[in-house]
Amino acid sequence: MKNSTSAIIIAVAIIFAAIIGKSAYKYKFKSNQTITVTGMAEKDFDSDLIVWSGSYGRSSSDLKSAYTALKEDEGTIRNYLTQKGLNANEIVFSAVDISKNYTNETDENNRSTSVFSGYTLSQTVKIESNNVNKVEAISREVTELIEKDIAFTSSSPSYYFTKLAELKLDLLSKASADAKSRATSIAENTGSNIGDLKTANMGIFQITGKNSNEDYSYGGAFNTSSRRKTASITLRSEYLVK
Repeated sequence: MKNSTSAIIIAVAIIFAAIIGKSAYKYKFKSNQTITVTGMAEKDFDSDLIVWSGSYGRSSSDLKSAYTALKEDEGTIRNYLTQKGLNANEIVFSAVDISKNYTNETDENNRSTSVFSGYTLSQTVKIESNNVNKVEAISREVTELIEKDIAFTSSSPSYYFTKLAELKLDLLSKASADAKSRATSIAENTGSNIGDLKTANMGIFQITGKNSNEDYSYGGAFNTSSRRKTASITLRSEYLVK
């Protein structure tokens, strides 16, 4: 009788140990499982800062005459821009660039020599303003300076956003929520639940022209030619499974 009882106790102990071992293995196996997903967020926005520049110059055989004419042009351009509504602190003129001009002449022996023919003085003006509409309009109308005998060459405006840090944080928050939603959906489809976030790594932060076919780049595109842009970000997240 004692041997039978002992055998029963031993058998129950073995079964109990097997159940505990199986549960421990299952818990250990499950706790080591993770789900890795990539969340994404994007947002359209308008630039709030415009940078635009243009250049002009004067040529003369006499340096002083060329300089005098160039400074008169500077005054005319400054008045033109302020009359268009720009503030004086938004207008920056560069230093004067001076270059010497030469012409090639051939003598009676067909030998070519360079002969000094005068000076060309040039200067640029740069506009940096939060009044995007106004500067855009001026950049299109600046050819009016031709009527004032100024050969003004305008460049294309560049557009920026001064609240980029806040925009990036907002996108990261939304990308994180998107990643968690994706992980939750995957876990539920396998009869599990997601646990704590294990790791999270930010991917590429891109700024492209809105509705453009602009290519994404490995290092992150940063569009400055479009006023209306789209910012996007990715976040690779790894969640524990429970």
